[in-house]
Amino acid sequence: MLDKVIENNRVNIIGEVVSEFTFSHEVFGEGFYLVNVSVNRLSDMVDIIPLMISERLVDVTKDYRGMKIEVAGQFRSYNRHEGVNNKLILSIFVRELQFVDEDEVPEEQSRSNQIFLDGYVCKLPIYRKTPLGREIADILIAVNRPYGKSDYIPCIAWGRNARYASTIEVGGHLQLWGRVQSREYTKKISEEEVEKRVAYEVSISKIDLIEDEA
Repeated sequence: MLDKVIENNRVNIIGEVVSEFTFSHEVFGEGFYLVNVSVNRLSDMVDIIPLMISERLVDVTKDYRGMKIEVAGQFRSYNRHEGVNNKLILSIFVRELQFVDEDEVPEEQSRSNQIFLDGYVCKLPIYRKTPLGREIADILIAVNRPYGKSDYIPCIAWGRNARYASTIEVGGHLQLWGRVQSREYTKKISEEEVEKRVAYEVSISKIDLIEDEA
């Protein structure tokens, strides 16, 4: 895998490019672009994950759809203003990338989508059960970045991990491992109008509570 750059927020994925580049924003003359990558799950489903890529890393004028790409970076968030509301936008901020051949893609799907986060619980976890009795907990993690910034990452735990997560208080220091996933949901816009949207989150496979020294 590519080198792991940032210790408290590390993502490595391998997938297929399924969109063209679209312009996102510019910082000090450097343009950043979004492109979507399809990553297979262990099941027959796929996750469509947005990558944020600098124009200095790749030729953003080209169409790479259908090509396999391996990236290393961070799962980042920012607030986009929409009228009077803020919307949390999530994407993988790419630090390294390379295009790979089909035979270089690992057969174990779990190796194609890996994330590690070290952060702090910033709102009380929400524990619930599905109609079929499956236990779920939603956790919002703040992961510190340099220069006083933080990324706010929604995470979801299942079963035993969900029960454990539901006992963790705000401010709890967590380390967790899992994968980035996409999930479609329906947003009610008005009495007559609904809109399909996509949420991004971390599906947790392992979670540890860290006891910070006083």
